[in-house]
Amino acid sequence: MVDRFRPRLRPLAPRRKVEGYRRRRRDAASTGEGVEGVFARSTTVQAHQDTIDAGIAHMRDEVMPELMEMPGCVGMSMLVDRESGRCIATTSWESMEAMRDSADRVRPLRDHAAEVMGGNRAQVDEWEIAVLHRTRPAPEGACCRVTWTRFDQLDRAIDTYRMGLLPELERLDGFCSASLMIDREAGLAVSSVTYDSHANMASTRNRADALRSRGAEEAGVEILEVAEFELALAHLRVPEMA
Repeated sequence: MVDRFRPRLRPLAPRRKVEGYRRRRRDAASTGEGVEGVFARSTTVQAHQDTIDAGIAHMRDEVMPELMEMPGCVGMSMLVDRESGRCIATTSWESMEAMRDSADRVRPLRDHAAEVMGGNRAQVDEWEIAVLHRTRPAPEGACCRVTWTRFDQLDRAIDTYRMGLLPELERLDGFCSASLMIDREAGLAVSSVTYDSHANMASTRNRADALRSRGAEEAGVEILEVAEFELALAHLRVPEMA
């Protein structure tokens, strides 16, 4: 298990703008018009450092079994930054309807998990999974580098990620998988790249930085934040979407 991470964060001032986008996205998403595909709900909790292991165990042993019994749920993952205490749990759903129908059942599970981890009220975001590509399953000790971006041209952003970045990412030491989740209405996207170990993730930082900068320029996207996490739980059963 990885004990320590060195997050590489961009300045966070733009995040105040992102909150406004999220509010508008939740309003727009309530119509549910014409959206198909696989979807994800991410829940972010700022946990106390001494409750993280208890939180992981609770999510694995208590929350995940209940989630997997809900119609349309196809898995769950959990990212942990032990240094900052930030934890992100993500559930995947076979349709937007299934994700929405689960909301009332998921809410008490989410609130109790936040209590277990000693965190404040959880932040919830919903996404469409646009790209997912695996070369192998993530082993124990796997880690993720996550990048949040804002885009203006969705097709351009997805094409650049799929055709320009994925082939290069696959060549990085320890690469296991990569995903791109989008919020069409808000103009936001989040990419997660999984490596088989913290050592390999650390060794790829310079190369990943260069790829990210080049990709952002080609796609016309704004990088909001970059952070590194331990992949504490990896049970997202999302099909290949590259």
